[in-house]
Amino acid sequence: MFQTHTSPEYLTSDILTGKIVHCFSTRYGGVSTGYLSSLNLGVHRGDDWNNVYENYRRLGSAVGFTPEQTVFTRQTHTDIVARVGAADRGFGLFHEVEPERDGICTNEPGVALVCFSADCTPILLHDPVHHAVAAVHAGWRGTAKGIAARCVETMTREFGTDPADLQAAIGPCIGPCCFETGPEVPETMLAALGREALPFIRGDGAPPMPEKYHLDLKGLNALWLRRAGVNQIDISGDCTRCRPDRFWSHRFAGQARGSLAAVIMLKE
Repeated sequence: MFQTHTSPEYLTSDILTGKIVHCFSTRYGGVSTGYLSSLNLGVHRGDDWNNVYENYRRLGSAVGFTPEQTVFTRQTHTDIVARVGAADRGFGLFHEVEPERDGICTNEPGVALVCFSADCTPILLHDPVHHAVAAVHAGWRGTAKGIAARCVETMTREFGTDPADLQAAIGPCIGPCCFETGPEVPETMLAALGREALPFIRGDGAPPMPEKYHLDLKGLNALWLRRAGVNQIDISGDCTRCRPDRFWSHRFAGQARGSLAAVIMLKE
């Protein structure tokens, strides 16, 4: 179950427990203005850097991290998951991130992992046994590539994680109500997951090849996690496209929008 916190507004998942802090941001409670109003957390959205910094300061003060502790993804819709640590703090907010990485993980306390979304699927993971965390961005391409499962594999390799111990929270993203696509997206999912993907794909129109489909990205990512051995999964019920007043939505606003952030950190 997800809980809402205010000043600024953010969400947390009850499944993520132990010596961590985490959040899924909303649009509310920041200082950005205009079409970025108000809690924009993206540094490449046309915002003043000082506004973005203040937004991180406000969110971090409420959640339990500082802007200086953050490490960002550099999202290019890959299935790349990189291990980061204390030496990487500041990359993204203070220094440009060079290597592509749609997922990042660490077992070092005081490293606040940050991934971004504005309809794509944010996923946070915690291994309470080996004390490791991860943040993952899964667009539809990353979902088809199984980046959620790749993250589990990376944590197993790097930290000795047993997938059965993992706690996973899938945050707000575009829902099947609004994620309408042509046939190329479900075809890609079916090629990757086989018939197990069918419950998360709905076709609109005349069979056998409807012109439009609706896909459940949260359900597909949960399927990848279950396939990887993860059983503890919490899924947000929020659709970003249904609530563009509360969440940034690329489908709603195009490029005239800010970025949501999902953050997770082991406590020092």
